[in-house]
Amino acid sequence: MQTELAKELLDLEIQFWQSMKDKDVDGALRLTYEPCIVAGAQGVARIDKQTFAKMMATGAWTLHDFEIRDVQVQQLNEEVAIIGYKVHEELTVDGKAVTLDAADASTWVKKNGRWLCALHTESLVGDPYGRDRQSTH
Repeated sequence: MQTELAKELLDLEIQFWQSMKDKDVDGALRLTYEPCIVAGAQGVARIDKQTFAKMMATGAWTLHDFEIRDVQVQQLNEEVAIIGYKVHEELTVDGKAVTLDAADASTWVKKNGRWLCALHTESLVGDPYGRDRQSTH
């Protein structure tokens, strides 16, 4: 059975994904700790709200749809909780249709009574050693 915290964090993740789909910069910023750390295939970055807003406004991508499943939530203390899940994404990137599956995780921190995302990671699903990707050698 899902706990109230699990429901709340999943709802916040869905709100965040929906803000990305809608290109709702203000909605995304309301859910984001400042600065937020983002890690993925592109590397690791510490992003302030101004940089985040610029990235959303100028990105060469459109998120058309997403589906979150296999959710795991763990509360570390009263002010820190983590959520991990698989996500299926349908996007357009640089004018081309892209469908991908990834494993995502977020660290949420309670500040002034509100949960804010302080860290988000995304890893493309596949072989952990990259053997399912084309070699560059």
